[in-house]
Amino acid sequence: MSLMLHAGANPVSYDELRAVTLPAATASHVPVAHHEIVELMRYTLGFHQHEVAEEHHAITPDGARYFGVLCLRSPYGDYTDMLGLRNSHDKSLPIGIAFGSRVFVCDNLAFSADHVIKRKHTIRAKRELPGLLSEIIIPLKDQRIAQNQRLLTYRETALSDAETDQAIMQMHRRDLIGVQAIGNVLKAYEEPPHDWGDKTAWRLFNASTFALAGKVAEKPDLTKQLHTVIDGTCERLN
Repeated sequence: MSLMLHAGANPVSYDELRAVTLPAATASHVPVAHHEIVELMRYTLGFHQHEVAEEHHAITPDGARYFGVLCLRSPYGDYTDMLGLRNSHDKSLPIGIAFGSRVFVCDNLAFSADHVIKRKHTIRAKRELPGLLSEIIIPLKDQRIAQNQRLLTYRETALSDAETDQAIMQMHRRDLIGVQAIGNVLKAYEEPPHDWGDKTAWRLFNASTFALAGKVAEKPDLTKQLHTVIDGTCERLN
């Protein structure tokens, strides 16, 4: 779950989110209730056969800003795909929707993912929001299939000790990990804290994200760069 709260927002239940008071609209600003965006996203996901496995919501103390993450159950394996949501009632930020293999939503206004769409709060935006969500969700099926194929390749690519060392050094050369973290990644790979199977690219990917857990959350681009390293390793071996 990639919802980081360290700038004043607090986690809330969905019922608490529904209780937030919506300010009156003006000629130039038409706020959309936080829970309405969540409900529209749930409905659109369900219509296109995507199952929400987890939800995480947060608001600022005055209720003006909302941050959320929806985790989608994968029909392909033991992982989740993710969508990020962001909204405000005080013109501080537009309606934001993000999706990708790793989504990062932070209450300091950071918003990062493979795809990000933002819309200002206007009459037109509120009217077009259902269609906009459909435009985002329709291609999600193909992207989830591609994501599964990538992870399946990881699972099927066995690594020798030399290939593992080479991949870890590539992470270091790309500044994904420091010198000290090399040992952390290798330890998680050699003595995995979870069942990641045999010595494959999948196990190395999980060992890397496990060892870099905090940094991955604070710097979501690390995940994309990590995929680049693991993808390159698999391409050389297949």
